[in-house]
Amino acid sequence: MANTSDLKVGTVIKYNGENAVVTDLEFRKPGKGGAFYKTKLRYLLSNRFAEHTFNSGESIEIIKVETRDFQYLYRDGNNFIFMDTQTFDQIYVDENFLSDDSRFLKENENLQIVFDGDDVMQVIMPNHVNLRVEFTEPGLKGDTATNASKPAKLETGAEIKVPLFVNEGDLIRIDTKNGSYIERVKE
Repeated sequence: MANTSDLKVGTVIKYNGENAVVTDLEFRKPGKGGAFYKTKLRYLLSNRFAEHTFNSGESIEIIKVETRDFQYLYRDGNNFIFMDTQTFDQIYVDENFLSDDSRFLKENENLQIVFDGDDVMQVIMPNHVNLRVEFTEPGLKGDTATNASKPAKLETGAEIKVPLFVNEGDLIRIDTKNGSYIERVKE
């Protein structure tokens, strides 16, 4: 058994009978009382989030997992098909294992998949992706002075808000965690 000092962001633990990944971790030592770890957990099967506070030194069960590199090939109904970059084996992953950031997933994108034995536990998207703008209203010269934004449809079909100066055909960098525009990418 491990204890709370072994917790890190990305650690998979068994909590309330379910496997959960630590998505946020904060250690606090108040002036009164004992130290504690405030965590945000994402349950892997149900994909729901919860917050929990662990007392410092509390016993926890850490699940040993293996992370491997994969390449996204295509979508087939409710399944995403990935290829192992080492063995070239293809696996089918149900859409429930992918979070909402899968809307930014394009063919041939590299990512990581977490396994518990042969069972898929989690698909880890890259933090940033570069995508082409398929459709947006044309920008006007001088539209960089304000923080105004407009909707844009990306090559994956996802829709996000972009600054007014972004035009169709531009390559832009997206933060996959919150779906926000970061910058234009020079080609």
